[in-house]
This record gives sequence, C-alpha cells and structure tokens, in this order.
Amino acid sequence: MSRQTMKRYLKWMANGVALSMMLTACSPEAKVPETFTPLQEEATLYPDYTNVTIPANIAPLNVRVEDETANEFVMKITGKTGELLCSASEDGKMKMDSTTWHQLTELNRGETLTVELYAHRVNGWVRYAPYKIQVAQEDIDGFLSYRLIEPGYELYRQLGLYQRNLSNFEVTPIYENNRVYDDENNHCINCHNYQAYDTERMLFHVRGSHGGTLIAQGTEVKKIGIKHDSILSAGVYPSWHPTLPLVAFSTNKTGQAFHMKHAEKIEVVDEASDLLLYDAEKNTVQNVLKGWNAMETFPCWNPTGDTLYYCQAETPHLITMADSLRTSYLLSHYDSVRYNVMCMPFDVTTRTFGAPRMVINCADDEESASVPRVSPDGRYVLYTRGDYGQFHIWHRSADLWVKDLQTGEDRALKATNAANQPDSYHTWSSNGRWIVFASRRLDGNFSRVFIAYFDTNGQAHKAFLLPQEDPEYNVLLLKSFNVPELTRSAVKVSKDKFHQVIYNTKSTPAKFMSR
Repeated sequence: MSRQTMKRYLKWMANGVALSMMLTACSPEAKVPETFTPLQEEATLYPDYTNVTIPANIAPLNVRVEDETANEFVMKITGKTGELLCSASEDGKMKMDSTTWHQLTELNRGETLTVELYAHRVNGWVRYAPYKIQVAQEDIDGFLSYRLIEPGYELYRQLGLYQRNLSNFEVTPIYENNRVYDDENNHCINCHNYQAYDTERMLFHVRGSHGGTLIAQGTEVKKIGIKHDSILSAGVYPSWHPTLPLVAFSTNKTGQAFHMKHAEKIEVVDEASDLLLYDAEKNTVQNVLKGWNAMETFPCWNPTGDTLYYCQAETPHLITMADSLRTSYLLSHYDSVRYNVMCMPFDVTTRTFGAPRMVINCADDEESASVPRVSPDGRYVLYTRGDYGQFHIWHRSADLWVKDLQTGEDRALKATNAANQPDSYHTWSSNGRWIVFASRRLDGNFSRVFIAYFDTNGQAHKAFLLPQEDPEYNVLLLKSFNVPELTRSAVKVSKDKFHQVIYNTKSTPAKFMSR
C-alpha cells in the first residue's frame, strides 16, 4: 500500500466510516483461544524483539517462540488502529505476511503495538506476559549492503557483497568472488562505500588477483590503481565526500597476528598508516598526512564536507626504528597502541586541509577509538571504543560510544551494549534516527546486524536483530556480516558488469600529485 493510499484510508477512518479493522496473516486458522490461563512469565523468543522501537518500513519481525511444552502458538499484535493474528505449529515459528505487517505498522506510526502470545500446552492454553513494540515516526533507509565472510583468514574465496531490501527479505548479490579455491583468480572484496547514502557513486576494493579499486558512477564502472613510491599501499578505508567527486582514503601497511592463548583469536595491526585524497574525476591522488610520528586511519567526512574526521595513534618512537624491527615491535606491543579521534578543516574551494585538532582523547584513558561516523545533522560523532588497537571487530572490550559536539558529553550507548562481546562497525541512517552496527553478542563468534533507534534527545533505544524470513537464519548461517552500509536506493550496476570489469580490465593507475 502506498503512502498516499494509506493517508486516504486514515482520513476515511477518521470520518467514522470504519470503526475497526482486522488484519490476519500467516494462517487462516489463526484464532485467539476463548479460554486461557494468563501467566506472569515472559515468552522466550528468538530473536528478542520485546520492547524495541522499529521503523514502520522494516520487514516483519518474524520470531520463534521457544517452548518445548507447547504444540501450537497464536500471536496477536494490536495497535491503536488494527490488529494482526498469526499462528505457528510446534516449531514456534511466527512468519508474517509482509503486506499485512506493513499495513499495521503504517497505520500505527508513532504508536505502540501490544503483542500477546498464546501457547497450547497439555493442560490447555496459556498466555505469556504481553510485551510492547514502538513504531517510530521516521523510516530507515531502504537498503542495507554488507559483506558475508567466513570465519577464516587464509583464503580469498566465497566472499560476497550483498544488498538487502529492508522492507522485505529480498537479498541480491552486488558481487561475489570465486566459489572455489583458484590460484589464478583468488581475490578479496572489501570496503564498499557510497556518497551521501546514494548509490550513484560507490566503490569497493579488490585485493589479490584482478586487484584494483572499483569506482561506479551511475551504471559506468572503472578499475583504478593507487600506487606510488610516496604511498604506503593502495587506498584502504574510504569515505566519499558528501558532494564533491573526492574520496578520503587511509593507506595502511597491515598485518595479522594469531594468538596461541587468548580469548580473542586474531589481532590486526597497522605497522604504518597515512591519509590520502583521491579525485574520482581527474583520477589523481595525493598525500594528506604522512610520516612515522603518527598513524592515521578510518577517515570520515562530516555531512557538510568541510571537516575530515579520522583516528590517530601517536608513534614518535617508530621514527628512528629500523624497518626490520618495526613489525616485531608492534606485534609484541599491540596492546599498547591507542588511537584518538581527530579532525581537520577542509576548504572546498581550494581543496586544502587546515591544522589537525583533537576531538576525543581515548589514549589518556588507556583506551582506543576506531571508525568515527558523524551524524547527518553534524551534532554527534559515533565511534567504537576498546582497550587498544583499531580493528575492534575482534575485541571483546569494543562498545559503541557517542560524543555530543554541542555539549561535549562523551558516553557509551548503553542501550546497544552487550557485555564482553564486540559491538563494532556502525553507520547512521540518512535522517539520523537509526544506527546500524555489527555485533557478536549472540554467540561471540559471528557478527550479526543490529538496528537501534536514536531519538531526538540523543538516546539509543534497545537494539534489535535484522529481521529474517526464517527466524533461525542467524543460528544456521556460518558466515559473518561485515561493514553494514545504508543507502536510499539499490545499487545500479549489475553483478555481471562488476565481474566483467574485474576480470577483463586492467587497473588504470592514478596520477600522484605532490602537495
């Protein structure tokens, strides 16, 4: 149902033509039992969708009721306007019709839904303690893109970049690499990024065979290579300027270390890292910050494009250290490297940067920051804070924090925290009301996508798991979600077009420009 149709319907109801509405989904047999015993106990649900705030345009919150003593279930969701009935057999899986679900959520924007769950046990029907779902006024962006990666670190295979329509369960591949091991064609795909939540301009990297950075503008794709004696490596972590054809990159000399006895399986360490500025129209690149006295990574533009945020670790002791010693030193001192959040002003006319300044000092607290993201209104910096380092997806100490740039308040987002499990890579919705992030809070091993409402008072509400058609999807999936990014529209380039450019074209070298 379109927004216009829904508005006409609401007006029709307001005029008293209709007094009630019944929406029935899942099964024509769904019926609330006439007699039941009310319980004080709450139902055990997977995923946990109790007392969460959701966007009206999100896919149905399909859920599994976990009660081995019951052989039949009924769910009743009641709003200020309308109600929905759903039933399930002994597997407890409540799967709702998307159209019916969206009719209910659209009719109840800004209102509260009450969920009643009934279970049929040996001695008859029982009703668990009801719970609430708040429907926000604001929508979330329509599409989420992410990588699916295996929990392995040696081979570039079976990696995919996908996009999910958040209003339903449709998933389409943006690009998938080789499905089997192949020496000649093995390659990694990573670091997808979009300009201002729009897929008109996007990029992602290819590492290994067929390497290069894929730049898509509209339906056209080119593969470029960033390489020069004055640059540490190709561009790594990107951030599109919100209006100009510019990309800020970090360039990182990175290595992996595997722990023999440690709760965290792996450590990703930067031996060196700098900042670059790439011009997508002129195919030129230049250094922004360079040197051994500090390591800079995770650049991010503010929404007006006049400030670049990034993370920086002070490393003056590396300046005089021989190359042969630097790597071993950093690997043995990985837990003492700590990053702060910095920023630099940017003149959009001259395309020059001003002097860096500190935004968030984590190192003095013996903690470390990564992945700063500025809210669309420019007021908040959302970032990950952990005990050390910058690759927090492996760090159990990693939590999401937010700094209010108006008041200076810097605090953890308590509503999104999960004890002793990483909450890491994150992004804002384009209206600033939703936060999407990756977390290992479910099992400690696989990253899953969570969504949290961020209200006008700067408070994050209880996070909920990205809905799936099968509630058990995240139990059965043996891959991790990585780098969730929101966009208003779907990617315009087909996976076949990306495949053709990756496999059949050579990288065009970017021209290095000295400052």
